[in-house]
Amino acid sequence: MFRILKHIFPLLLFFPIFFACEKEEFNTSSDAHLIFSQDTILFDTVFTTIGTATQRFTVKNPYNKNINLSSIYLAGGENSPYRLNIDGFPGKRLNDIELRAKDSLYIFVEVTIDPNNSDLPLVVQDSIVFSFNNTQQDINLIAWGQDVNLINGEIIETETWTANKPYLIYNSMLVDSLCVLTIEPGAILHFHKNSRLYVAGTILADGTLESPITFQGDRLEDDYDDIPGQWDGIWLMAGSKNNIFNYSHIKNAIIGIQTDTLENIIQPTLSISNSIIENMTSAGIYAQGSSIKAYNTVVSNCGQFAIALTIGGSYEFYHCTIGNYWGFSTRTTPSLLLNNYYFDDNGNIQKRPINKALFGNCIIYGNKESEIYIDKDEYTLLSYKFDHSLIKVSDEFSVSDPNYFENVIVTDPGFVNPYNGNFELNESSDAVDEGKAAYGIMFPLDINMQNRNADIAPDLGAFERVETP
Repeated sequence: MFRILKHIFPLLLFFPIFFACEKEEFNTSSDAHLIFSQDTILFDTVFTTIGTATQRFTVKNPYNKNINLSSIYLAGGENSPYRLNIDGFPGKRLNDIELRAKDSLYIFVEVTIDPNNSDLPLVVQDSIVFSFNNTQQDINLIAWGQDVNLINGEIIETETWTANKPYLIYNSMLVDSLCVLTIEPGAILHFHKNSRLYVAGTILADGTLESPITFQGDRLEDDYDDIPGQWDGIWLMAGSKNNIFNYSHIKNAIIGIQTDTLENIIQPTLSISNSIIENMTSAGIYAQGSSIKAYNTVVSNCGQFAIALTIGGSYEFYHCTIGNYWGFSTRTTPSLLLNNYYFDDNGNIQKRPINKALFGNCIIYGNKESEIYIDKDEYTLLSYKFDHSLIKVSDEFSVSDPNYFENVIVTDPGFVNPYNGNFELNESSDAVDEGKAAYGIMFPLDINMQNRNADIAPDLGAFERVETP
């Protein structure tokens, strides 16, 4: 038996060696073609000097034999602004890549564009070349580049920002105390992740209907157009005063505007008008013992509160629309919070009166059962009134006390398309012609510059419905 095994054993060793040495067959036909998941990789608006988000595509071998790619490279060579990563291997040119039968490669592309000191966008093009079997295929690369004013963790003194080219804020920024940052109509401010605009002095963001001022994140792909939480927001710090936001669009942050404790009844900490604050993971406006005057302003789609007025203060809102149809998670908090106390670090209650919280000709609505919460210490002043306004509250919420509610409507406002951000009023809206004339006279033009006083009475909210002939 041992002698038989002695002859068989070398044969057993021979078979795996034989098959291991057998060469795999390759598809060497010059007619072979790879299949790409897309034929053009497009980067829409890349800020100069700042790397863009990564784009990905796949390259598939549709055949039953392997294909040897002699090289994959950028046509622009080492000077190309693009960068590749091919199945985990970075470089601008990789050689001798085996693409197995019916398998795919994953290729990632990034681009960084050098400044060109131009206010106008530029197009940067290149291509990825796939060379195999004495033939070539390629993928087009196109990036729209935009030169920017880069603000990297800077302290800003008194200066003016124009609309010539966007501003990109990295690592936050601060408007110093006693200084004024003036932002001209049409200016666009982009904030990188975790960046915030701190204001110890004053900010004057005075846009127009035709040229609003935009505050948003720096991810400009279409998929990020309405994604909240991309940057931290605007913080008007204690001591900041006389801040103005007019025709400003603030979107996709954690908190739109936070105003800290420093009430100034004579001159509001914040005056905001004709503006839109939307898509915040936490709150649109978060005030702590501040003074705010707002009109013709829309605050929408916030994960916690659209407007939180806390630790006292003085607040006036006229012809404002709060439409909270947050859909990224289950919202448990109301759209509007009023609060006149807090607990300190020792657990002691600290009381701060709200001297005024007036909502005139406003709409406060959303997809929660009740959208208003009055968190009141009974022994501290919390003076509020909803005057000629449409609100959403539960059946247990009484609106019968005329000291707090005057001509209040509790019904659906009839927005045109609130889940897509359109808070104009439809033709059957109960908010049409229900406003108080005195507020319409105070603010005769709506957010779209339409006359509120041309018919029976002004409409509620920021938008006056104009009937088409």
